[in-house]
Amino acid sequence: MRIGLLTEGGYPYATGEARLWCDRLVRGLPQHEFEIYALSRSAEQERARVPLPEHVTRVRTAPLWAPADDGRTYSRRERRRFVDCFKELVQGICAGEAQPFAAGLYGLAELAREQGGMYAALRSESAVRALESACRAPGAARTVQTAQVADLLEFVDELEVMLRPLSLDWYEENAQAGGGLGEADICHATAGGVAALPGLLAKRFFGVPLLVTEYGVQLRAHYLAQLDTRGEQETRPAVRALLAAFHLRLATEIYARADFLTPGNAHARRWQERCGATRERLRTVYPGMEADRFATVGEAADCGDPDTLVWVGRAEPAKDLIALLHAFAEVRRAAPGTRLRIFATAVAPDYLADCRSLAAQLFPDEAADSVTVGENPVTFEEIGGPDAPTTAEAYGAGRVVVLSSVIEGFPVTLAEAMLCGRATVSTDVGAVCEVIGGTGLVVPPRNPRALAEACLSLLQDPERAQRLGAAARARALELFTVEQNVAAFQEVYLRLLAKGSVRPDGEIPFARPPEARVPGHWTSPTWAPAPESSSEAAV
Repeated sequence: MRIGLLTEGGYPYATGEARLWCDRLVRGLPQHEFEIYALSRSAEQERARVPLPEHVTRVRTAPLWAPADDGRTYSRRERRRFVDCFKELVQGICAGEAQPFAAGLYGLAELAREQGGMYAALRSESAVRALESACRAPGAARTVQTAQVADLLEFVDELEVMLRPLSLDWYEENAQAGGGLGEADICHATAGGVAALPGLLAKRFFGVPLLVTEYGVQLRAHYLAQLDTRGEQETRPAVRALLAAFHLRLATEIYARADFLTPGNAHARRWQERCGATRERLRTVYPGMEADRFATVGEAADCGDPDTLVWVGRAEPAKDLIALLHAFAEVRRAAPGTRLRIFATAVAPDYLADCRSLAAQLFPDEAADSVTVGENPVTFEEIGGPDAPTTAEAYGAGRVVVLSSVIEGFPVTLAEAMLCGRATVSTDVGAVCEVIGGTGLVVPPRNPRALAEACLSLLQDPERAQRLGAAARARALELFTVEQNVAAFQEVYLRLLAKGSVRPDGEIPFARPPEARVPGHWTSPTWAPAPESSSEAAV
């Protein structure tokens, strides 16, 4: 099977969990041929590429961070066609209408397919005037109607970047690049949003089945990013409203057209259903983690220091370490010998400094006697040090692992703690309850007192903590391993292929052997024979 894997800002370049699950999927299915089509977000990201297995036959990258002016200008007729399509697109954005948005999107894609890139057209005065008319039209959202010229120019710049996949040469075979997405058996988008846009076009023009996986809902991530403007210039309200409307319309179109959707948890699934995804095309596939990394700690008889709480994750405001520190102050009043070890996998420097300052105020350094150096019961550490060389050993440092977040998607650190056989205390956000499934304690977010009481109940009852940890490990081994993840996607791939792709030319999957592929220009229809040049005729 030939699978076109679509990524954005991740595999095969970036580090992190998004890169890891793609790598595990590809390596777990060596019987298939993978082609990777990556949208990159920065030059730094492209500098480090992970080693790829032999059955990854092609990697093609399109930078969204670099200017994309190909010097292409349209004739008068082409400009009229562009304006007509662009008017439909922005009407759908401003008025929240699905039909004109889809018509404009695919109309622009047809134009780009036939005539080349739209960089100049999207930044033209005609585009700005069409957007202004759509903003002022009856039915447009109230905030959108307040857009000024600066807002229109800023949004057009953003829109040009988001629509770059329409102008890529990824879709049809050509002599320079080899096969394209139009020749794939399945397009698998590893995220929604812009990452899935090439898959939409491959389905539209060539009938390639589209599978979309979302472990973090892109629409939700965009909303959260707009709310968090610390350290950056705040986006103007009209621009923010236009961007939100575009992402909503794009998400709705993706969920409506995808052949199958695999959300990573029920929390993501609910978002997709609210945006129009139908239940018969949905299947929850949990992320897969390498259970072997945590086997030594998870199967050890030692359950960690009974007087130590452990927190692991990225030190940032969404993790609400401030509430955790206040909760720990309550824990210390009831159990003075308790320690809190915070292991930061990554940090927001200013936030970490605030947390350190609060810890110093709440917990002055303590010493056992007059000749012992005092130390703080709260420590901020990094994984890789002498006391915790690995992530598993960080979780193993204590008997109870705490998650204090106010925002979560799929809580990876929680699943890792479960694989380590640790009892957990978590806030009820995102997919936490779904992941825990009754094997840990859950409290409301932003409630330090409830968090403290739950921690104390496990610290004071070590047998209960041990039972919960054993149940948590059994649940994680059943649901959150690489093996179950790979097996689920293998089944989905076969299901999509068995249904048969509804291609424009009626082609049957596997009816044409791989060696029969003949390179041709990507703008040529799939049914057209490859043109013979004079040199080919001579041969």
